[in-house]
Amino acid sequence: MSGVYDNWERLVRATLQREQLRRSGQGHERIPSGIAGAVPPSLGRKTNIDAILQAADEIQMENPTVARILCEQAYSMAQSLDPGSDGRGVLQFKTGLMSVIKQKLAKKDGAQIDRTHDVERIWEFYQLYKRRHRVDDIQREEQKWRESGTFAANLGELELSSLEMKKVFATLRALIEVMEALSKDVPPDGVGLSILEELKRVKKSDAALSGELTPYNIVPLEAPSLTNVIGFFPEVRCVISAIRYTEHFPRLPVKVSGQRDADMFDLLEYVFGFQKDNVRNQRENVVLMVANAQSRLGIPVESDPKLDEKAITEVFLKVLDNYIKWCKYLRIRVVWNSLEAINRDRKLFMVSLYFLIWGEAANVRFLPECICYIFHHMAKELDAILDHGEASFAASCITENGSVSFLEQIIFPIYDTMAKEAARNNNGKAAHSAWRNYDDFNEYFWSPACFELSWPPKSDSSFLLQPKKRKRTGKSTFVEHRTFLHLYRSFHRLWIFLAIMFQALAIIAFNNGTLNSDTFKSVLSIGPTFAIMNFVESFLDVLLMFGAYTTARGMALSRLVIRFFWGALSSVFVTYVYVKVLQERNDPGSNSLYFRIYLLVLGVYAAIRVVFALLLKIPACHRLSEMSDQSFFQFFKWIYEERYFVGRGLFEKTSDYCRYVVFWLVIFSCKFVFAYFLQIRPLVKPTNIIADLPSLEYSWHDLISKNNNNFLTIACLWAPVVAIYLMDIHIWYTLLSAIIGGVMGARGRLGEIRSLEMVHKRFESFPEAFVKNLVSPQTRRMPFDGQSSEDTQDNNKTWAALFSPFWNEIIKSLREEDYISNREMDLLCIPSNTGSLRLVQWPLFLLSSKILLAVDLALDCKDTQADLWSRICRDEYMAYAVQECYYSVEKILRSLVDGEGRLWVERIYREINNSVLEGSLVITLSLKKLPLVLSRFTALTGLLIRNETPELAKGAAKALFDLYEVVTHDLLSSDLREQLDSWNVLVRARNEGRLFSRIEWPKDPEIKEQVKRLHLLLTVKDSAANIPKNLEARRRLEFFTNSLFMDMPSAKPVSEMMPFCVFTPYYSETVLYSSSELRLENEDGISILFYLQKIFPDEWENFLERIGRGESTADADLQDSSRDALELRFWVSYRGQTLARTVRGMMYYRRALMLQSYLERRTLGEDDFRDSFPTTTQGFELSRESRAQADLKFTYVVSCQIYGQQKQKKAPEAADIALLLQRNEALRVAFIHVEESGAAGGDISKEYYSKLVKADVHGKDQEIYSIKLPGDPKLGEGKPENQNHAIVFTRGEAVQTIDMNQDNYLEEAMKMRNLLEEFRGNHGIRPPTILGVREHVFTGSVSSLAWFMSNQETSFVTLGQRVLANPLKVRMHYGHPDVFDRIFHISRGGISKASRVINISEDIFAGFNSTLRQGNITHHEYIQVGKGRDVGLNQIALFEGKVAGGNGEQVLSRDVYRIGQLFDFFRMLSFYFTTVGFYVCTMMTVLTVYVFLYGRAYLAFSGLDRGISLQAKLLGNTALDAALNAQFLVQIGVFTAVPMIMGFILEMGLLKAVFSFITMQLQLCSVFFTFSLGTRTHYFGRTILHGGAKYKATGRGFVVRHIKFSENYRLYSRSHFVKAFEVAILLIVYIAYGYTDGGAVSYILLTISSWFLVISWLFAPYIFNPSGFEWQKTVEDFDDWTSWLLYKGGVGIKGDNSWESWWDEEQTHIQTLRGRILETILSLRFFIFQYGIVYKLHLTGKDTSLAIYGFSWVVLVGLVMIFKMFTFSPKKSNKFHLLMRFLQGLISIGFVTAVCLVVAFTDLSIADLFSSILAFIPTGWAILCLAITWKKVVRSLGLWYSVREFARMYDAGMGMLIFAPISFLSWFPFISTFQSRLLFNQAFSRGLEISIILAGNKANQQT
Repeated sequence: MSGVYDNWERLVRATLQREQLRRSGQGHERIPSGIAGAVPPSLGRKTNIDAILQAADEIQMENPTVARILCEQAYSMAQSLDPGSDGRGVLQFKTGLMSVIKQKLAKKDGAQIDRTHDVERIWEFYQLYKRRHRVDDIQREEQKWRESGTFAANLGELELSSLEMKKVFATLRALIEVMEALSKDVPPDGVGLSILEELKRVKKSDAALSGELTPYNIVPLEAPSLTNVIGFFPEVRCVISAIRYTEHFPRLPVKVSGQRDADMFDLLEYVFGFQKDNVRNQRENVVLMVANAQSRLGIPVESDPKLDEKAITEVFLKVLDNYIKWCKYLRIRVVWNSLEAINRDRKLFMVSLYFLIWGEAANVRFLPECICYIFHHMAKELDAILDHGEASFAASCITENGSVSFLEQIIFPIYDTMAKEAARNNNGKAAHSAWRNYDDFNEYFWSPACFELSWPPKSDSSFLLQPKKRKRTGKSTFVEHRTFLHLYRSFHRLWIFLAIMFQALAIIAFNNGTLNSDTFKSVLSIGPTFAIMNFVESFLDVLLMFGAYTTARGMALSRLVIRFFWGALSSVFVTYVYVKVLQERNDPGSNSLYFRIYLLVLGVYAAIRVVFALLLKIPACHRLSEMSDQSFFQFFKWIYEERYFVGRGLFEKTSDYCRYVVFWLVIFSCKFVFAYFLQIRPLVKPTNIIADLPSLEYSWHDLISKNNNNFLTIACLWAPVVAIYLMDIHIWYTLLSAIIGGVMGARGRLGEIRSLEMVHKRFESFPEAFVKNLVSPQTRRMPFDGQSSEDTQDNNKTWAALFSPFWNEIIKSLREEDYISNREMDLLCIPSNTGSLRLVQWPLFLLSSKILLAVDLALDCKDTQADLWSRICRDEYMAYAVQECYYSVEKILRSLVDGEGRLWVERIYREINNSVLEGSLVITLSLKKLPLVLSRFTALTGLLIRNETPELAKGAAKALFDLYEVVTHDLLSSDLREQLDSWNVLVRARNEGRLFSRIEWPKDPEIKEQVKRLHLLLTVKDSAANIPKNLEARRRLEFFTNSLFMDMPSAKPVSEMMPFCVFTPYYSETVLYSSSELRLENEDGISILFYLQKIFPDEWENFLERIGRGESTADADLQDSSRDALELRFWVSYRGQTLARTVRGMMYYRRALMLQSYLERRTLGEDDFRDSFPTTTQGFELSRESRAQADLKFTYVVSCQIYGQQKQKKAPEAADIALLLQRNEALRVAFIHVEESGAAGGDISKEYYSKLVKADVHGKDQEIYSIKLPGDPKLGEGKPENQNHAIVFTRGEAVQTIDMNQDNYLEEAMKMRNLLEEFRGNHGIRPPTILGVREHVFTGSVSSLAWFMSNQETSFVTLGQRVLANPLKVRMHYGHPDVFDRIFHISRGGISKASRVINISEDIFAGFNSTLRQGNITHHEYIQVGKGRDVGLNQIALFEGKVAGGNGEQVLSRDVYRIGQLFDFFRMLSFYFTTVGFYVCTMMTVLTVYVFLYGRAYLAFSGLDRGISLQAKLLGNTALDAALNAQFLVQIGVFTAVPMIMGFILEMGLLKAVFSFITMQLQLCSVFFTFSLGTRTHYFGRTILHGGAKYKATGRGFVVRHIKFSENYRLYSRSHFVKAFEVAILLIVYIAYGYTDGGAVSYILLTISSWFLVISWLFAPYIFNPSGFEWQKTVEDFDDWTSWLLYKGGVGIKGDNSWESWWDEEQTHIQTLRGRILETILSLRFFIFQYGIVYKLHLTGKDTSLAIYGFSWVVLVGLVMIFKMFTFSPKKSNKFHLLMRFLQGLISIGFVTAVCLVVAFTDLSIADLFSSILAFIPTGWAILCLAITWKKVVRSLGLWYSVREFARMYDAGMGMLIFAPISFLSWFPFISTFQSRLLFNQAFSRGLEISIILAGNKANQQT
C-alpha cells in the first residue's frame, strides 16, 4: 500500500506542476487535470467539493494559507459524506487530496500550523478579494438594472470580462460555503458575528452570485446573469412575462425555489409529474421559439414589451399542425373549440404541454401520432384542471405511491413493449415480419380504433401486447417480407408500362412496321397483358400482407380482397374476350361482335382509369376529388388508391407537373425509338428464320428443346435485349438529366467565376453584389461620415465600406486556417473605405505593381496627357492605383507638415490639378523624373511605417526635405521651379532652417493605415496575379464571389432572421489527433505529420509562420512548447476528417452572426438600432450584445453518445471533446449517461439519462440538463437513436444536420440567413420542409481514387440533386448537410428513422417521411458545406456496400411502397430511377453480361450456334451484335460519367473539363467505376435475398498505407473474384466451343466488355493499392497470405487471422429456409459446364447418350476420393502413418500412369484433360455452394471437414491465379513507378514528392 501511496504523491506533484505551467500560459489548453478534476461522481453530485477545490487552485498563488484551508474543508466534507470510502474512486481521491494538503503544509518549513485562526484568515481574505474585484459595485449595478430595466453603459467600465466575472463569483461562492461551515465552531461574537451578518446579507441579495453560477444553456431563466445579456432583449423579456404565473391560474400548492417567479411550466410539472430538467429544458425552448417569432414581427421596442398575439398563434399552429391534421383524419374534435375561442395563455399552455410530452417521450418520439394521442388526452385533463381553483395531480400520471410521474405511468409501458419487440429482432438477424418496428407501433394510431387503448393506456390492449416466444404479435398495415417481389409490387405501373410497350413494339416489328387492322388487333393484346399484370399486383398485395391479417384494419383487408377478386375476374374476362377476338379474326365470315365488345370494355376501363388518374394525380383536378363527398365516388377512389394518414395530397403545382411530364416524354421518345430500331426490329428476321428452321442436330443429350421451334435458342437471343430494354431507360435519364442540369446551372450563373483571373477582373462588382444580397437593409441605411449617396462614386464607396469588414474577416479566417501567408493576407485585405478619401480603395493584390507599370508608361509617353491617361485606363485597376496614390500622397503630406510646408504641399497640388484640368500635365511635370520622386517618397514611407524614435524623426524630416528638393527642382517645369524658388514664404523658411525641420508622426489610425498601404503599393514589384497561391483558398474565394451573383433571398437583420441549430451525431471517431498519433509510423515509415507536410507544403510553411517559427523548425522543436504542440495537433486534425474540424467549421456560423449583428449595431435600449456604422470590427467577438444576439439565433449540439463512458474510462476522446468545449463556449455536448446500482438478488440495474453539458468557467464539464430515460435508448439503429435522444436539446426553427466528417467556411456561414429565408420562399404549392445544400468534397486531392470519388459525389450533390429538386420534384434527404424545418419534423417523427436494419440508410427515410407528410424538399447551390469522403479503395467499397445494402432494405420498406403507389406515374418514374431503381439498373447491367454469356454458352454447348449459322448465316448480324454489346458503354461508366463531364464543363470550362476527363481515363477511372459496379450489385442483391445489411465503419484516416493481399482477398473474394472467374470461364467456354461468323474480330467485339469486367474485378484492388507492385511488398504479401490460408481457426480467432474463421463468417448471411432454397436454385447454373463439356471431348466423339454424363460423375467422385486421401488429417491416421504415405505414393504413381495410358490408347487428348478441368471446377464450386447452403445436413453426415478442405483448395487456387500476374509485374521496377504516378497524379501535378512519401521517412531521419 505504501508503494501505491508514494506513486500517488508523485502523480499529484506532477499534476500540480502542470497546473502551474498551465496558468502561466505554457501548458496545453486543457481541462484542469489536478485533484479538482478527479472528484468522484458519488461525491460531486451531493456536495460542492469540486467548486471548493477549484477555488483553492485559483487562489493558490495569491494566498496559499487560504488554499490550504479550502482543501482541508473539502477533505472533511468527503470524509463525512463517505467515511468508509465505499464509493468508486473515493479512496484514491481522499489519498490524493491528503497528499496535496501535506505538500501545502510542507511549505511552512515544519512549523506548527495554528488552525484556531483559520476563520479569521479566510474572513480577511474574503473581504480583500471582494474589494479587489469590486464585487459590491457589480451588485449595486445589478440591483439598478433589475429595478430600472435598463442596461447602464458603465457596467462595461467595471472592466471585468465575462469569464473573469464568472470565476470571481465561483470563488466567492466557495469561500462563503467554507466560512459558513467553519463559523459553526467559533463564538458568535467578533469574527463569528461578522460572518453571520455577511451570510444573512448574501442570502438576501446573492442574485449576482447565483445568477453567474446557476447552470443554464442559453437564457439564464433560473437567475439573472450580468455576463449574459440575452435576457434583456425585449422579445425575451416579453415572453418571460407572458408565461409568468397569474392570479387567473389555479392556485399552485407548492412554492417555486430559486429567484425566478412561478410560471406555466411549474403548474405542468406539478400536475403531470414531468422531470424538473425536462421542464427547464422546454421552458427555455418555448421562450426562445416564441421570442424569435415575436422579433420577426418588427414591433417597435417599448419599455415594457408585450407579447403579440400573432407570435404565439404562429407558434401554436405550427407546433400543433400535425395534431390538428391527425384529429381531422380520424374525424375527432381537437381539444379546443375554435382558434378564436382560446386565449393567449391557453395557447401557451398547449404548446408548453406538447413540448414537455415530446421532451420526455424518449424513443416514443419516433411515434408522432402516438404523441398526438397522448397530447389529446393530457390536454383534456389540463383543461379540466385549469377550470378549477386549485391545481391537482392528473389522474393518468399518479403512481402507486401517490406521487405523479409522466415517465413512469405513460412513457415506460410503451417503451417496455417496444423494447421487448426490438429484442425479438435478434440483433437485426430476424426477419422483419417477425417483430413490430417503430412504424408498426405508430400506425396503430392511424385508425379510430386506437381509442380502444383508453386513457390511461390499458396494459391488456393489443397495442401494449407483450410478444411471446415463437408467436408474432402482428404487424400493422405493411409487412416487410424479404423478396424481390417488392420491386414489382411498389412500382407495378412502371413494369406494366414497359411490358405493354415492348409487346406493342414487338408486334409492330413482327408485322414489318405496317399499321393496319390486323396489326391493330394484335396490338390490342396489351389488354390481357395489362389486366393480368394488374392482377399479379393485387395477388402480391394479398401474399405480402401475410403476417398482418390478424391486426390490420378491416377496411384495409376488405380492399385487398375486393381488388384481388376484381383483378382475377377482369383478367379472365378480358383474356377470354380477346381470345374470341382472335378466333373472329381467323374467321372471314365473322361480324366482329367480340371485337366491338372488347373495344367497349377497354374503352370504358381506360376512361375510368383516366378519370381517376386525373382526379387523384393531376394537380388541377385534385381539389375536385377532395371536395366530392359522394359515397359511390369515394368507394372507387378508395379502391383505386389506398388512403393512409401519410401520403395524402402528393401532387404538385400544374406548371411543375407539366415540366416533369415533358422531361419523361422526351426520355420515352428516345428510349422507344432506340428500342424499336436498334433492339427489337433487328432481331425479327433472325427470330423468324430460327423458328422456321428444321430440327437441328444437338451436340449433347437434349432434354427440353425438341419440337418447340428452337424456343431456348430464341430465348438466348432475346434475353440480353430484354434485359437491356428494362434498364436502358436509366441511361436516357442520365443523359437528359445531365443536359437539363447543365442548362439550369448555367441559368443559375454557376461557373461564371471559375478562375483567379476572373476574380481579379470582376472584383469591382463584388461590393455591390455583396451588399444587395448579404447585408441587411438595416445596415444599408446607415450613413458614412455624412457622405451622400447621390453619385456613383459615393455609392461605390459606400458599398466598399460595407463590404470591407466582411471580406477582411474572410481573409483573416483563411490566414487562421493557414491557407495564406501573412504577406498574402496584407495583399488580399481591403481598406475600410470609411475615411475621408473619396476614392474606393481596393485590395493591394489588384493594384500591386500597377504604379510601377504606370510609371513605365509615363516614361515612354511621347503624346498628350489624354493619350497617357487613356493607356493607363485600359487597365482599370492601374487607374485606381494611380488615383489612390495621388490622393493618398496629398493626404499623408498634409498630415505630416504644417506652416510653410503645408503651404508648399497645397501649392504643388493646386498647380498639378490646374495642369490636369488644362490637359498640360506632360508639360508641367518632367515625367522622366517620376522614378526619382517615387524613390524619395518610398524612403519616407519606409520610415513612417515604423514606431517613432528621435532618430527616425530626424531621418523622416531629412527624407521629406529630399522629396521637396526632387519635386521642386527635378519634377516641376522650369517656370514653376522659378516661381517656387522665389516664393518669399518658402525662401524665408528655408533660410531659417524651419522648412520641414520637424514633422507630425502619423498617429491617426486612418493615416497610419494609408501610409502602410501606400508603402506596399509602391514597393510590391512582383505581380499578384497568383495571389493566393493555395488552390483551396482560390477555390473558396472563386465560389464565394461567384455565389454573390446567384439568386438568393435578401438577408434579414440578425434579430429578425430564422433561428437555427446545427446538430452533429458522434460515436467514437477521431476527435483530435494526439501527438503520438502524428508521429506514429506505418510499416513504410510514414507518419501522418510527414505525409501532410509533403501533401500540403505551403500550408505547413504558413503554419510555422503563424506560430512564429522558422521554416527550418524541426518537428521535435515544436514539442518544447506545449502551446505549439497543441497548435500542431489542431493543424493536423483540421486536415483530416475529425470532429475538431467539424466543430471549428460550424462555429463559423456564430462568428458570422456576431459580425453581422455587430455591424447592425443593435442595442439594448429603446432605440433598437444605432445610427452610425462602426469604423472597425476589431473586438466584435467581445461585444456582449453581438454574442447574445448570436446565441439567440444559433446553437450547436454534438450528440456524443458514449461520451459518459469515455470519461469514465478516461479515454483520450473524452479529453479532446472537453478541450473542444473549452475552446468553444457556444458548443454543447449531449450524451447518454448510465448509472448502475445493485438490485435485489444481486442483479445490477441500470438507469439511463440524457445529459447536456457545456464548459464552465474552469473549463470543466458543467451539467445543464439531465433527463431520465425509460431504458436503454438504443432499440434501433445507432445513429438515429443517438440523434433522437439529443434532439430535445436543439433550439430554433431550423436544424442543419452535419456529419462529423464535414467542414464549413466563414464566407459560406455569412449566407446562412439568406438560406433560411428560403423556408418562406415560393417553391411550389407547399413551403419547403428540407433545404438541400451543396457539398464540396475536400478529400479529392489525396489520391486518384479520392479524386474519382470526389468527382462522382460532387456530380450527384450538384447537378444530380439540382435536377431532382427541379423539375422532377423528387429530391430526398441523402445525408448531411441539409437544413430541416425543425418544428415540422420533430412533430412528425424526427429527422431520421431508426427501426433496426430496415432503416439502416436512416437519412433518406427522413426525406421519404417529409415527402409523404406533404413536405417539400428543395436544393440550393449558392451556399456549400465541406464534406470528407472515403479515400482508399477498401474504404470506398465498404461505404458503397453500406449504401447498396441500405437501398436493398429500402426496396422492402413501406415508405418506398407508398411513394411508388401514391405518386403520379411520371413522378413515380423520377423517384424510382433516382433511388432503388439506380441499383436495380446497376444489377441489371451485370445480369445482362450473365444472361448474354450463359445464352452463348448454351448455344455453344448444344452446337446450335454453328448449326444455325451454317444454315442461315444469321448470328453474324451486325445489328444484333451492336444490340448485345450496348451494355459495354454502361458498364465502363461512360454514361455514369456524363453528368460528371457536364459538371466539369459548367464549373471549370470546356478545355479544363476535357483535360480532366482524359486524365481520369488515363488514371483508369473506368476500372474503378466497373469495380464499383460489382460492389453495388453484390451488396444490393445479397441484401434483398438474405439481408445482412449493416453499418460498416470505413475509417476516415489518411490512406497511404499498403493493403496486404490477404486483406483484399477477404474483402473482395465473394463480391468480385468469384463472379469474375465465373465470367472468365464462360468466356473461355465461348471461345473454345462457340462459333462466330466473323471469327476473332467478331469474338473480340462481342466479349471485350466482358473481359474488361473480369480484369477490373480481379485486379482493381491491386492496381489501386499503394506499392502494390513493389517486389518486397509482394513477397511479404505472399507469406502473409499463405500463413492466413493455412492457419487453423477456432473459438475467438477472427477471420483476419485465419482462413477457416473467415470462411465461417462468410456463410452467416444464409439464415432462412427461403434463402437456402434461392441459393440452391442459383447454384444449379454451374452444372451446365460439366454437362456441356463432356459431350465436346474428343473421347466421346458424337455420342450424345446420357450415360456419358453419368460416367463423368464417376470420374469426378474418383478424383474427390484421391483428393480426400491426400488431405486426410494426420491426427486421424497416426497409427497408419507409414501406410498412408505408402498409399499416397502408390496412388500418385497409379494416377499418372492411368492418365498416360488413357491418352495413349484412347481418343482422350491433352486438350480433353484441360477441358475436363474446366468442366469439373464449376461443378465442384456448385457442390461447395450447396454444401454451405445446407450446412446442417452436411455436418450431420460427417462431411463438413472435407467440404472445408475443398473450399480451402478453391480459395488457394483463386488466390494463386490472381497473385501470379501481380508477382510477375512486380519483377519490373518501372511498373511500381507507373502505379505510383497513376495513384497520386493529383499530387504530382502540384509538384509533390510522392515517391518520398511511399519510400517512407526513414531515409530522411537517418541523414
